Amino acid sequence: MPRITIDGRDVEVDAGATILDAARKLDIEIPTMCYLRGHEATTSCMVCVVKVAGGNGLVPACGTPVRDGMQVDTTSEEVFDARRSALELLLSDHVGDCVGPCVMGCPAHMDIPQMIRQIAAGRLSDAIATVKQDIALPAVLGRICPAPCENVCRRAQHDQAVSICLLKRHVADVDLSSDGPYTPKCATPKGKRVAIIGAGPAGLAAAYYLQQEGFESVVVDEHDEPGGMLRYGVSESELPHDILKAEIAQIEKLGVRFRLGIRVGKAISMEEVRKQFDAVFVAVGELKEGDAETLQFAAADKIRVDGATYATDLPGVFAGGDVVRRRRMTVRAVADGKEAARSIAQYLTGQEVVGPEKRFNSRMGKLAESEMPVFLQSASLEPRTKPFGIASTFSMDEARAESLRCLRCDCRKPDACLLRQYAQAYGARQNRYKADRRFFVQRTQHPDVIYEPGKCIDCGICIQIASEAGEALGLTFVGRGFDVRVAVPFDGTLADGLRVAAERCVAACPTGALAFKDGREPSSP
Repeated sequence: MPRITIDGRDVEVDAGATILDAARKLDIEIPTMCYLRGHEATTSCMVCVVKVAGGNGLVPACGTPVRDGMQVDTTSEEVFDARRSALELLLSDHVGDCVGPCVMGCPAHMDIPQMIRQIAAGRLSDAIATVKQDIALPAVLGRICPAPCENVCRRAQHDQAVSICLLKRHVADVDLSSDGPYTPKCATPKGKRVAIIGAGPAGLAAAYYLQQEGFESVVVDEHDEPGGMLRYGVSESELPHDILKAEIAQIEKLGVRFRLGIRVGKAISMEEVRKQFDAVFVAVGELKEGDAETLQFAAADKIRVDGATYATDLPGVFAGGDVVRRRRMTVRAVADGKEAARSIAQYLTGQEVVGPEKRFNSRMGKLAESEMPVFLQSASLEPRTKPFGIASTFSMDEARAESLRCLRCDCRKPDACLLRQYAQAYGARQNRYKADRRFFVQRTQHPDVIYEPGKCIDCGICIQIASEAGEALGLTFVGRGFDVRVAVPFDGTLADGLRVAAERCVAACPTGALAFKDGREPSSP
């Protein structure tokens, strides 16, 4: 049995084993995209390259047999850079978005397409859970948000954007009027307390998410009622007080406590607040003259924070909302509160404070004129739905009709896609290698599965699976050179080629090229 060394560790493997087999025996992770255990290695993606001592260049771990005495390096800068370059080459030919443009346009990065699909399916209880994962005050924002998400909605290239803001309002209003409004689960209390100075949108959002993570949140505000600028800076005709109170009540129901009529710096000093609590989040809105000094910050028109973490120069003190920026956009303040809560949680649990995860996102850009019909084939062609009557809110039927207008331009496998996972891990850049983008194409003839050739990396795994399953037609490579793509032979449809192996092929696809139309997660291949 050959014995080799990987990253300074010895391992003995069976004859005929590959470097990848040996690494897995040592629990050393080597990224792979074109390889599936039990199938022939195609060594096409070159993401699994490693360095073998005495050799020239790098070799693919999945297809290189071990030999006795081999010394392998998987962690050097040369290996890392080569893997990143391989990923960037794949990304240069990748046609598709990880998330919809609406998600990127929303300051809180709410999963808008997911909400819309849930509304279309009549699953409003799921929809409110999706909304509140990122938006603590959806009924409020459904009334006063300027809807930056709609400004980038691709449907507007055809007629008008999807009415995202009204759909969010519909979901939130239905939930608030129900017998049991949505209440997220909270983690076991961690014995840490956070003072949130300011009961405006940023402070309320921070309290909402910190309480869910098990941190006792106490909101301190100088006014007699919580809400900040939502209560005292927005007219009741735009935002009825009963709606604001109802949403704040849902936050309070989680265990958040409010101490009102208390001005920090007057009734209690900032120094005392910091002594009493394990962390502090400052969200007092736009600073007035003298406010910075009373909060123990250097005199300035706004508090300086780390852009990624919301941390100030004071240990354990974070800040967000209009106190750090003057955008006067409530959804941005709500997003600040949510993101700052993540940083505060990291701080309180002794982790490195890095802020919320910034995920890699492939972006396709503006659609060509010929691409819009591709997206419209799975969307309603009806014009934008307008609420009937004077209430400016959707009925159930109107909400469903409007939701069916969504083009579904986000990826159906955003979390399972290995290309996205590795691109993030290796810091890959999509535009490092410039190339003219190919046209977006969808193959939708299969009743359950959708195929998007622009996301295919030509790994051939699905071809092997279809052959093993005994598919009459199956799949094959067609074309030459850079135009090679997986297709059904003899101009057959996907339904002809995948009669029995569709689910296995979807599960094994390393990107979103093959996915279920309804977006459900496949079982393991």
